Amino acid sequence: MTVAAYTPPMRLVIAGEMTDIDLTVIQGMWSVEQYLRLTDHTNRLIEYSDGWIEILPMPTERHQAILECLFLFFRAYADSHGGKVRFAPLRLLVRDGKFREPDILLLRDARDPRRQDRFWCGADLVAEVVSEDDPERDTQIKRIDYAEAGIPEYWIVNPLDETVTVLTLSAESYSEYGVFRRGDEARSKLLDGFTVRVDAIFDAQ
Repeated sequence: MTVAAYTPPMRLVIAGEMTDIDLTVIQGMWSVEQYLRLTDHTNRLIEYSDGWIEILPMPTERHQAILECLFLFFRAYADSHGGKVRFAPLRLLVRDGKFREPDILLLRDARDPRRQDRFWCGADLVAEVVSEDDPERDTQIKRIDYAEAGIPEYWIVNPLDETVTVLTLSAESYSEYGVFRRGDEARSKLLDGFTVRVDAIFDAQ
């Protein structure tokens, strides 16, 4: 699937000379190794799909507050159950030729061989905080991507309507395990006993 990717102009400095390089002219031609080398040298979130790169917008302060809250809840669970959780930026291999950078990645076993240094080759659970610039990226496109990757559970945390949607993988697509709102406790099907108050997520500061 070819996607339209946002690639703002980038500058390359060569021997003190400032040269403008418009990356749109090479869209569709990026190799995996070129993508990996590019993302090795930046903290910007950049995703890759079949030769195309997409530079994601800088997260807002509220986005980061929500992400921090979620990470601390997931980390407490992972630490007490022998798992490992990480937060963006960290590349996730969806399949050959496709990488995403989920806001949160979790493995139930910290010794899982999919946990590699340069990027993870899979995850048991991922979570995304929906971005205002393009909600469909997290609610629809990545829903397809993470199902393709075989990730058993996907949390969509949406500040726009203050919902937490927990999706579970069945066959090759996701189904809704629950849509949780203020006053609810969002819960995981995969992680036994894991719950988090929705109010705590969206009141994070």
